[in-house]
Amino acid sequence: MSAPAEIKPISAIASVMRSSSDATLLRDKLTLLLDSTGEGIYGIDLDGRCTFINRAGAEMLGYPIGQVLGKNMHELVHHSHEHGAHYPEEECPILKAFRKGESCRVDQEVFWRADGTHFATEYSSYQIIDGGQVRGAVITFSDISKRRLAEEQLQRAKAELEQRVAERTRELSAALVQVRELSAHAHSVREDERTRIAREIHDELGSLLVALKLDVNWMAGRVADREPVARKCASMNRLIEAAVDNVGRIITDLRPSILDHQGLIAALEWQVQEFSEATELPCDVDFDISAQAFAPQGTLATAAFRIFQEMLSNVAQHSQATQARITVRLTPDALLMEVEDNGVGVPPAALANPKSYGVMGMRERALHFAGALDIENAVDGAAGAAGAPESGNPGTRVRLVLPLRNDVHA
Repeated sequence: MSAPAEIKPISAIASVMRSSSDATLLRDKLTLLLDSTGEGIYGIDLDGRCTFINRAGAEMLGYPIGQVLGKNMHELVHHSHEHGAHYPEEECPILKAFRKGESCRVDQEVFWRADGTHFATEYSSYQIIDGGQVRGAVITFSDISKRRLAEEQLQRAKAELEQRVAERTRELSAALVQVRELSAHAHSVREDERTRIAREIHDELGSLLVALKLDVNWMAGRVADREPVARKCASMNRLIEAAVDNVGRIITDLRPSILDHQGLIAALEWQVQEFSEATELPCDVDFDISAQAFAPQGTLATAAFRIFQEMLSNVAQHSQATQARITVRLTPDALLMEVEDNGVGVPPAALANPKSYGVMGMRERALHFAGALDIENAVDGAAGAAGAPESGNPGTRVRLVLPLRNDVHA
C-alpha cells in the first residue's frame, strides 16, 4: 500500500494560488508595458538566443513573435553589414558588451528584415544581472531610416554648398587678382606718363624759359641807361626765375628725378627733408640700412616711394600732430617703413570706409608686391618715440613691410 498523500493546509494552498496569480498579473503588466512602446525591445541569453520580444520589435523585423523566440538574434537580424558583407558574431557589439558586463549604444549599423531588406537602426544593449551574474542582455532598437535619409540629404546639401562657396571663392580670388593686376598696371602707366610729361616739361618748357631769361638779360644789358626799361627787365627776370622754380616743383611732383638717378633710399631721405621743412614738425628719423641689403628698383621702388609719400601726406593733412617718428629699415629680405605721430588718431570707421581711397591705394600697392600695410592708433600698442601718450592724443602708427624678391633687387 502506498503512503497516503500529503495534505497541505488550506492556508498554504491559498498562498501558492495568490503567488501564482501575482506572477501572472505582473507578467501581463510587463507584457502590456513592452507592447505599448514604439521601440523594439528583445532579450537574449548568454548564447544570444531570443528570450522575449515585444510586438513593435517583431513588426519592425517582419517576423511573428513565435518565429523569433529561441532564435540566435545575431544570425537572424544582424548577420550582415549594410552593403552585404558578412558580420562575424564575435565582432557584434551587443554580444561583446554584455558578455563583459558592459553596455553599448550604436547608431551606424543595420538590422535585416524577414523579407531580406534592411533598415538603419539605433540600438542599445544593457546586461541582465541576476544574483550578481550576467544572465543575458536586453536590447532596445528603433528604425532611424528617415533620420539617416535626412542626415544624408543635409550632408549632400552641405557638400554642394561648400562646393559652390569654394567655386565662388576661386572666382572672386581670380577677379581680385585681376583687379590688383589692373590697378598695378594703371599705376605703372600713370608713372610712365608722369615721367614722360616731366621729361617734356623739362626739355621743352625748361629750355624755353632758359632762352627767355638769356634774352631778357641781353636786353637789360643794353638798356641800363634807361631806368624804366631796366626796371621792367629786372621784373621780367624775377618772373622768369619764379616760373623756372615752379616748373622744377611740378617736375619733382610728377616724378622726382632723385628716385631714378640716386635710388630709393636717397629719395626717401629727400622726401623726409621736404616733409620736415614744409610742416615744421620735429621728426625723429631713423634710417637703418643693412650693408648686405640691395635697395629695390623699378616698379617696387616706385610703389614704396609713393606709399611713403602718402604716409607723410596723411600726417601733414589729417593728424594735427606736433611730433613724428619716421623709421626706415632695409634688410636683405625686406623693406620696413613706419611713420608714427602724436596726433588725433584715426577712427576705425575711417579705415573701413570704402571711400578712403588713400588708405585703399596704399594697401593695394603693398598687396600687389606681397607686402602688408598696418594702420593703428599708437596707444593701442606700446608707447612710441613720437610721444603720443604724453600729448593726450592716441596718435597713429602706419607700418609697411615689403618682402624683397630676387627679381626686384638691384
